Amino acid sequence: MRTGLYPGTFDPVTLGHRDIIKRASTLVDRLVIGVAINRDKGPLFTLEERVAMIEDECAKLSGNGCEIVVHPFENLLIDCAADVGAKTIIRGLRAVSDFEYEFQMVGMNRAMNADIETVFLMADAGHQAIASKLVKEIARLGGDISKFVPTAVAEKLLQKFA
Repeated sequence: MRTGLYPGTFDPVTLGHRDIIKRASTLVDRLVIGVAINRDKGPLFTLEERVAMIEDECAKLSGNGCEIVVHPFENLLIDCAADVGAKTIIRGLRAVSDFEYEFQMVGMNRAMNADIETVFLMADAGHQAIASKLVKEIARLGGDISKFVPTAVAEKLLQKFA
């Protein structure tokens, strides 16, 4: 069974994240969505809220036979990959600036565990500008976020800023 790990903070999950999850699920038999516990980022949503949003969105993606599971983690990404049996880390790229950071991360991860590969999926052209940080700012200032996040997530964001 080919297992892949798609990690992120998912604060909140966006249409870009959902697109990468859907496409990544065609590449592996089991896709683990790793929800990072990163206190330094100061997430708007609790871990439990982020996990629930990801689970809700993943439940809507079906039909290709891939098992999708959500797994919170606080350790090193490469250790999380080993813990869940992933031989592939899947990362989404939106822009060149993403690549520069990810390139360094791949080098460090390979130095720690050369048995785990990283695969990059380019963001769909319609989702390249979407960033969770920007979505939160737009929502906080009362802007329309319906083009950037699933409807249920938009409602949760609006509740946070009400």
